[in-house]
Amino acid sequence: MDHKVVITAALTGAATRKEQNPNVPYTKEEFVAEAVKCYENGAAVVHLHARDPKTGMPTPDIEIAAGIVEGIRERCPILINVSTAIGVGVTKEQRIAPIAAIKPDMASLNTGTMNFSLADHKTGEIIFDFVFENTFDQIRKYAKIMTENGVKPELECYDIGHIHNILLLQKKGILEEPLHFNFVFGVAGGIRFLMDYIVAMKNSIPKDATWCTCGVGPNSFQANMAAIVMGGHLRVGLEDNLYIRGKELAKGSWEQVAKAADMARMLDRELATPDEARIILNLPTKKADSPYGVSGD
Repeated sequence: MDHKVVITAALTGAATRKEQNPNVPYTKEEFVAEAVKCYENGAAVVHLHARDPKTGMPTPDIEIAAGIVEGIRERCPILINVSTAIGVGVTKEQRIAPIAAIKPDMASLNTGTMNFSLADHKTGEIIFDFVFENTFDQIRKYAKIMTENGVKPELECYDIGHIHNILLLQKKGILEEPLHFNFVFGVAGGIRFLMDYIVAMKNSIPKDATWCTCGVGPNSFQANMAAIVMGGHLRVGLEDNLYIRGKELAKGSWEQVAKAADMARMLDRELATPDEARIILNLPTKKADSPYGVSGD
């Protein structure tokens, strides 16, 4: 299946708001409807940050997250990737708790402490300043919990040094191989997108590892086009980019999925189904009796 491409749709993130794009989902019903549309347009994986349906703020509430996962599972076979970043102000324990409780197919595992900020790249003004803490000890603990619960970690790398963090920890075998990486470009505090950088990151991971790209704002489709050419996988969605082209707001993450799918087909990369993505990404076998229809050993 080397020629097939897995598309992930990231529906909300921790920061995007309806005030910026009215199609950002807050309620369970909105999450489910958006996930189904993403699946219908070619996505094999959906990445989730649960939101409080009343305030729209990111929440570590396990019941809310579980309800969203269960609702999606009832409507379509798309794979579920749950974030352990969640949002500002969430404790280390709250960040990992939904993974052990829900046991999704995948979960994000952030790979280094960093500045994670909002900036005006034209003027250099830092609009929102935040330190995103992911110590080596924390990475090890999260990896252990994910492994024990049959959840595949997606290794979120915002810089090439984050890849080296994982390779260092992997000398102790903290994760089951082959590994899966997500190269994130465009966060203020992380690496920006350039072809030289994506080549360097790809060349830094193990030969048997899988990888995808995620570009913030104008980096989104550029980074994904590079991944298509280089044999990687794709991530789009309103978490990363509010627009479909220029300053035209996307009608939803599903519209970005459709555009990414067209890009892949144009370069003769076939879209992977959820079942094919499970094989490509080396996910644990799905258990029929798992809670919310999720995967296990």
